[in-house]
Amino acid sequence: MRSSVPFAALAASATILALAGCAGASSGGELTPEDSPLSEYLSAAWGGDLSPEEQQKKFAEQQAKSEALMAECMAEEGFEYAPAQDVSLDISTGDEWEPDKREWVEKYGYGYVSSPGAEAPVEEPAEETVDPNAAYVSSLSASEQTAYYETLYGVSPTDEELEDGTYEYRWEDAGCQGWAQHEVSGDDPAQSEEFTALWEKLQKLSTEAQEGPELADLNAEWATCMADHGEPGFAAQGDAGQSIIAAQEKIYEAASGGDGESGDGESGDGPAADIQDPNDSPEMKALGEREIELALVDLECREKTSFATRSLRIQFALEEKFIAENKAELDAFKAAAEQSK
Repeated sequence: MRSSVPFAALAASATILALAGCAGASSGGELTPEDSPLSEYLSAAWGGDLSPEEQQKKFAEQQAKSEALMAECMAEEGFEYAPAQDVSLDISTGDEWEPDKREWVEKYGYGYVSSPGAEAPVEEPAEETVDPNAAYVSSLSASEQTAYYETLYGVSPTDEELEDGTYEYRWEDAGCQGWAQHEVSGDDPAQSEEFTALWEKLQKLSTEAQEGPELADLNAEWATCMADHGEPGFAAQGDAGQSIIAAQEKIYEAASGGDGESGDGESGDGPAADIQDPNDSPEMKALGEREIELALVDLECREKTSFATRSLRIQFALEEKFIAENKAELDAFKAAAEQSK
């Protein structure tokens, strides 16, 4: 029986490592999120110790093996399956995000309404991707197609399982694909019950880091600076960016009828063609301008309070204490993660 706790806890541990990263790395170069004491242990689970080129190579090798095993598995179940070819992994280094640089903030704010690359034209693929199994699947009856996909991927979770959060991925229930991926990658230590207690502790550490008195004092300094510059009402540094996200969601909800208006593309006397893309609406344009204005004040206050460096110091001190108290478990996890590569 596998537990779903590690997934949530691993996400929480990622929050720990990124606590100050969203505020921008130290412009003075004193500390960066990459200096995290816990990264030595947790990067083993994410492949963060590999270069983008090494990750690409590893992914391609594993994918090729997995696709070949999927074909074998499907054949044993009485179906044909042609392995996908040249499957690549798109890895972003994050170099296009520079929220601690004034020139970047002047253009993108927080990067929510407008972001790097959003204005770039979408490149058409050199060749149209063709599903090598499309013709075969089309030759099957409707019931055979259902059986084909359930054999390949497993039975899909119900809407209720997805909505109430009870769905839990298990490779044993994921058809030939799940079996093949497990054969290639082996057991994921991050999903092992052996380390459930460790992830639960990491989750508590994330809460401690974000709600501790040291960070509260730093946030209070930042909030005072914001108020002094005409931006009151924010208790914590992350609240400023979240206010833009909340406003953006309201624009989308209004466009889809979430405000009580018709969401079927008609307002009662206008055709659907008159409905404007919310991303091109005057409201979104105004929000983009507001985002840049707010983010510039936020940046100034982060710089004035040395927010990034000081929050990293708070975080790293908590991590050092955590490592001292849980070193045996962390060492065991690191060894298991490295062995599973």
